Amino acid sequence: MSRETARQVLTIESEAVAALADRLDGAFDAAVDLLISCKGRVVVTGIGKSGIVCQKIAATLSSTNTPAYFLHPAEALHGDIGLLVAGDVVLAVSNSGETEELVRCLELVRRLGVPIVALTGKPGSTLARYADVHLDVSVAREACALDLAPTASTTAALAMGDALAVACYEKRGFTVGDFARTHPGGRLGRKVLTVRELMRSGEALPRVAATAALGEAVREMSAKGLGMTCIVDGDGRLLGVLTDGDLRRHMLKHERPLAGGVAEVMSTTPVVVAPDALAGEALRLLEERKITSLAVVGPGCRLEGVVQIHDLWRTQLF
Repeated sequence: MSRETARQVLTIESEAVAALADRLDGAFDAAVDLLISCKGRVVVTGIGKSGIVCQKIAATLSSTNTPAYFLHPAEALHGDIGLLVAGDVVLAVSNSGETEELVRCLELVRRLGVPIVALTGKPGSTLARYADVHLDVSVAREACALDLAPTASTTAALAMGDALAVACYEKRGFTVGDFARTHPGGRLGRKVLTVRELMRSGEALPRVAATAALGEAVREMSAKGLGMTCIVDGDGRLLGVLTDGDLRRHMLKHERPLAGGVAEVMSTTPVVVAPDALAGEALRLLEERKITSLAVVGPGCRLEGVVQIHDLWRTQLF
């Protein structure tokens, strides 16, 4: 019985979300345009279960480059309406569209000239009529047996909030790099770490000039402890890479292996990676080529750093 109930709940809620797609029209585009053009903050407001949905919508908007915060409508009526300023946009969520606290806030919001995007299940409701843009998130029925507890309706509102957030960030040209900047912590943050954040640079970067002797290169490799060194020209452009393996192979072929220069031994076609590449891409290259270090090069093939496989493993992402 419990599994059958669960199936019914999941079916009702999934059908409620699917129905939203057929209901999308120009109002959705207008809502996205309002949110995109917002010069201040998107103020997401609702009460009860809708309020909890609003908090998640605000968090998703903020993390994808649309600054937003949650405003409790009851607190708004007791002073917090002062948080609203010209340039903000209000995103109000109410299944009935008649939530007393939200309706009482309408005049205050209008007085500030702040536009309202409303998500309601009742297109003829007070909130829907007074909103600048209304999105219909109505459902055929709630998923509970009594058709009372907010279930399908809150799921539909949450899904529409996600749709708005994703549409906004795609229209803004939000990138993986932008996502990395707003998610620096936890496993999610580690997934979007860039090579620049992990590479060895400055004094920790092994490098010698193309005119250096092999002995000098060996000393640099030993000092930096990465088992390799980069070879650069006078302008800092990468010309090649010298590894422990290159040295061993060279030493087996020559009686006086350290008598020559690095230019005779270095690999002139090293595997490189861009500084803004994801750490996961760097690890893929290292594992595919069965090597332990990558030179990091920027525009004009200028050497910016070296990323080592152990640096990537230490992120605990992989």
